Amino acid sequence: MKNIAVIGSGTMGNGIAHVFAQYGYEVSLIDISQAALDKGIQTISGNLDRQIKKGTLSEAQKAETLARLHPFTSIAEGVKNADLVVEAATENVDLKLKIFADMDAHTRPDTILATNTSSISITKIASATKRPEKVIGMHFMNPVPVMKLVEMIRGYLTSDETTQAITELTKKIDKVPVEVNDYPGFVANRILMPMINEAIYTLYEGVAGVAEIDEVMKLGMAHPMGPLQLADFIGLDVCLAILNVLYTGFGNPKYAPCPLLVNMVQAGHRGAKSGQGFYDWANPKELKVAKQFAK
Repeated sequence: MKNIAVIGSGTMGNGIAHVFAQYGYEVSLIDISQAALDKGIQTISGNLDRQIKKGTLSEAQKAETLARLHPFTSIAEGVKNADLVVEAATENVDLKLKIFADMDAHTRPDTILATNTSSISITKIASATKRPEKVIGMHFMNPVPVMKLVEMIRGYLTSDETTQAITELTKKIDKVPVEVNDYPGFVANRILMPMINEAIYTLYEGVAGVAEIDEVMKLGMAHPMGPLQLADFIGLDVCLAILNVLYTGFGNPKYAPCPLLVNMVQAGHRGAKSGQGFYDWANPKELKVAKQFAK
């Protein structure tokens, strides 16, 4: 594989594009507008600068990485030469089904189609294509350039050949592939999201404040980040979408999203990306609890 296409230039998409380009692959970065692409490439450039400051990358390597990125506003144009397409669009099943139908129509028959979904069924996504054996989940972790794990999800019809090819590719970009089966939330979010939801319920029921809940989990369980701060970082809308997938998929009330989370998302408080969540993200270096939760 030499040519990779990434659909979506947001937080996950630009991170995936960054890593592939850094490791020598030609990357087509695809989004619906030039403004979104410009923002994505600007983010990649800033993250490369952080690597330079840490001494893990040179200025020449940054220039080479950026030169391997090729922006497109058309899926048809962006994917036509791809050996692998990684979809990293919003966590919305209808949108993903449409994108996969488009990917299927405009790629070579041998092209592998992957999704970065964090919870939606790979088997369902693959049903939008005529090549379900070549569809697989590649769930990268945020921030992609830093985190090693790629949760690799086989759909019901994903072939051994596809799985092996993606396993080898993942190792070539210095990530660790961990194979899991296709059930709601897979492994990472099936375990993580109920914990985050319970932390929100703990706040909702007045057991403790935002800072106290996070401090207990950091100091008591050695978590590098508290669950409420992590929820903000992931995106409260994303957390809600994943919990709804779990709730619908299993029909178990233990996955029902906390009413506080639902209200916050409906109010537009989506965490770090909107500037407001459980914390006020106006100054991430001096993070403060959001006013409505401050004591």
